[in-house]
Amino acid sequence: MAQMKFLCDAERCIECNGCVTACKNANETDWGIQRRRVVTLDDGMPSEVSISVACMHCDDAPCMAVCPTDCFYKTDDGIVLHDKDICIGCGYCLYACPFGAPQFPKQEAFGERGKMDKCTFCAGGPAETKEEEYEKYGANRIAEGKLPLCAEMCSTKALLAGDAQTISDIFRQRVVYRGHEDGGWSSVEKAQLSGPDVSGNLDEMAYDATRATREG
Repeated sequence: MAQMKFLCDAERCIECNGCVTACKNANETDWGIQRRRVVTLDDGMPSEVSISVACMHCDDAPCMAVCPTDCFYKTDDGIVLHDKDICIGCGYCLYACPFGAPQFPKQEAFGERGKMDKCTFCAGGPAETKEEEYEKYGANRIAEGKLPLCAEMCSTKALLAGDAQTISDIFRQRVVYRGHEDGGWSSVEKAQLSGPDVSGNLDEMAYDATRATREG
């Protein structure tokens, strides 16, 4: 059974927020709910990188461990979902999640936050009808044999989604192509000096479809 995961290639991400927009369009979440967001580190510095962040559907999900009502469950393909009918909005999952994935639509009296919302890997959630499922959890593209729209709409293919082994192999090939012959454990300086058969420009992260036209 495939284990579904996200992987974001920070060296390809151009901070376009296309994944954020795609997620909003696919799931029509409430105002203020950001299931996916782009985080920029070292903004304005030479080492600046951006990464697309959402629920990572952890193997040993800390949100599941701390939830007092056990509203979380994991599908056979490793997707972490939750039952909004059981959620009490306590916020424990938010404190436990290292990615800040749980979202809460409102703040009410006595700390009531409303039902928690998060990325579902476009796998829907527990509901009796498709209409109810979409209203509570958004699109169920997995049931249609599709991948999450955020990854499918990523213009540079920085955001990968699918079987963990498959996307790991793709990322490993990219790392080796950039000059890390040992799969990424070497330094950038070593990659730059690794030889003429390696791409000399490590900043050129995405395929340029116009290159053939310019060179031709």
